[in-house]
Amino acid sequence: MDITTCCIHGSRKTYDRTGAISVPIFQSATFAHPGVGESTGFDYSRLQNPTREYLEQTLCTLDEGVDALAFSTGMAAVTALMELFSPGDHIIAGEDLYGGSHRLFDHISTKNGLAFSYADTSDIASVLPLITEHTRAVFIETPSNPMMRVTDIAAAAAICQMHHLLLIVDNTFLTPYLQKPLLLGADVVVYSGTKYLAGHNDTLAGFLVVKTPELAERLRFIYKTVGSCLAPFDSWLTIRGIKTLAVRLDRQQQTAMKLVTWLEQQPHIDRVYFAGLPNHPQRDIMLRQSRGFGAMFSFQVDCAETAHKILESFKIVQYAESLGGVESLITYPMLQTHADVPMEERERKGINDRLLRFSVGLEDAQDLIDDLSQALA
Repeated sequence: MDITTCCIHGSRKTYDRTGAISVPIFQSATFAHPGVGESTGFDYSRLQNPTREYLEQTLCTLDEGVDALAFSTGMAAVTALMELFSPGDHIIAGEDLYGGSHRLFDHISTKNGLAFSYADTSDIASVLPLITEHTRAVFIETPSNPMMRVTDIAAAAAICQMHHLLLIVDNTFLTPYLQKPLLLGADVVVYSGTKYLAGHNDTLAGFLVVKTPELAERLRFIYKTVGSCLAPFDSWLTIRGIKTLAVRLDRQQQTAMKLVTWLEQQPHIDRVYFAGLPNHPQRDIMLRQSRGFGAMFSFQVDCAETAHKILESFKIVQYAESLGGVESLITYPMLQTHADVPMEERERKGINDRLLRFSVGLEDAQDLIDDLSQALA
């Protein structure tokens, strides 16, 4: 079955006899037992809920994994994932990650005894010198946030398999519609479901999708214990969003290509970061491991004053911290997504007061170009 059809029809599992086309919202905290030692398969919504189970099975099908777990947010998913590891364990992470992941690793996970090293994983050879006897996993995001670096997932998987490490891939920007890390050798895929999967800027969600039953069992135990599960209504909103994932992403990435092509010609734009541009250093890797370039890009303007003027001059695009919804959003990473990353580190990565990140929505492409044009004028 084509993935577009899978997005619409989900797991095909039904939980009632009404013939409802929309999956019911089982807004129940607990479920009655038919008898002593008997269960309907649902006992308490922290463990599982029929609406959430339908969503999890849908995402598991899309990513071709063995299990998927739905969390209250993307960061709740990453936090639970860190519970796989013990004090003294070492994790190698991409240096250009979502700022919230950096904040978790550097301020919470480190406090709990984990150690982290950072590498530019777009040069996968840079990972090798960092591997020690205590290393347990490699955590990458591709394309990365916000510099749009691309990591070769299959090459990373080969290194991890050689050294018996878990490979964790944050696939938020592309979703399983455009990229399937598990098929390329990853062990765990992470999503902020708030973004493209839900797609309407109206709910928070997070996911872990795993390749093996052993990982699924370990994470299910953590899941029910820490209790950061996705609520029934938010599960339903995300199910609704996934139904249009394919058509949204197709349209959004078409518009993104038009916008970055136009931006490259503008006098106040110093550089555009987008994996679909011919001059992107890892474009060939993207062509090999994904079926599209996505709809996220960043660009650097000539000065901080220009950046501020753009942010305050839009008429259609909205200055807000998120991405992947039907509305186009622009973000100032140094003040928003990466505000907790030390300034020296931000500057070294290019996350400075001239860098802006753009999430392309479903507006008309020419309207967005016109809006950018007047904001740059």
